[in-house]
Amino acid sequence: MLKIDIPGYRSLHLEHLVLDYNGTLAVDGRLLPGVGERLTTIAEDLSIHVLTADTFGRAGEACHGLPVSLHIIPGEEGAKAKEEFVANLGAETVVAMGNGRNDAAMLRRAGLGIAVLGPEGAAAEAVQTATILVRESVTGLDLLLEPKRLVATLRG
Repeated sequence: MLKIDIPGYRSLHLEHLVLDYNGTLAVDGRLLPGVGERLTTIAEDLSIHVLTADTFGRAGEACHGLPVSLHIIPGEEGAKAKEEFVANLGAETVVAMGNGRNDAAMLRRAGLGIAVLGPEGAAAEAVQTATILVRESVTGLDLLLEPKRLVATLRG
């Protein structure tokens, strides 16, 4: 569990990290540099779930050996399935990261939603519903490794 008290905002009690794959952790189905190492460290405090339609068919290979549970979600059901996944974990205990239009509902529902403006860009809906916006996935993951950065950004 990761507990973060943010003055003038609220206290976060996070247990789960839910991640979109393509556009967030990967580009063209290939994991971005530095992501695997950070996920391994974060897994000491949070259970990690990767949700993807696996458009490029590479998510299983890329996530092999990482401390994550991989969930393949059909593309036509993506947005609703991602939101329901977060809700079933207990939304307030979830930090979610994504960049796509189909990630917007899970970012809004999660206790902490992080939109990623990575190499693929980010859908306006994802940016509008997230709690925080980062330039790349490793920056978002680093917020969980260095929680005082979250405090500095979100405090009242």
